[in-house]
Amino acid sequence: MGGAIRPAAAARYSFRQVVAVEVGLRGTAEAGLAGSVAAEGASAAEVQDRVGSAMRTKEFLSNLEHDRIVQAIRDAESRTSGEIRVYVQRGTLSADPLIVAQKRFRRLGMHKTREHNAVLIFVAPRAHKFAIIGDKAIHERCGEEFWQHIVDGMRAHFQNEKFSHALTEAINEVGKVLAAHFPRTSANPNELPDEIVEG
Repeated sequence: MGGAIRPAAAARYSFRQVVAVEVGLRGTAEAGLAGSVAAEGASAAEVQDRVGSAMRTKEFLSNLEHDRIVQAIRDAESRTSGEIRVYVQRGTLSADPLIVAQKRFRRLGMHKTREHNAVLIFVAPRAHKFAIIGDKAIHERCGEEFWQHIVDGMRAHFQNEKFSHALTEAINEVGKVLAAHFPRTSANPNELPDEIVEG
């Protein structure tokens, strides 16, 4: 799989440490993704101090305002040709969240959008980690500072257990940037479903 790794905004959900880790993959149809990645993770001690024992995915999902999140996606996409998806990982995370999120991005067909401007918000509640994947075209226009801004905002809301707010705010911010660079036209179909994906 051919690829290039370039600096970008990323951080760990530890709420302290910021690590630059942007990944751009390109060259093969299988790789497809050529954008940015921002990730957050948490150390066990810090998470237990904040949230208690490991968050069960079922608890996380039951606390999410699904309709509100889906509506935020629809509202954001109504102004852009870009696509936004939210993926919640069930069970434990067996690998680096960046790698898992990239695989989900491809499996969901997000690298196949017409303008390569899809964004995936990936959350692994049990591991207290999340990642944001942006395809090549959107990353080229917004740059690493934008992803860091999104990561910082989500981190603050997750830290305060405002999970739905973290996701809707991130969706709204991503939607504004997508609309600025990829405005919707009458010829733009909704290429991907808007519902939250669980897997």
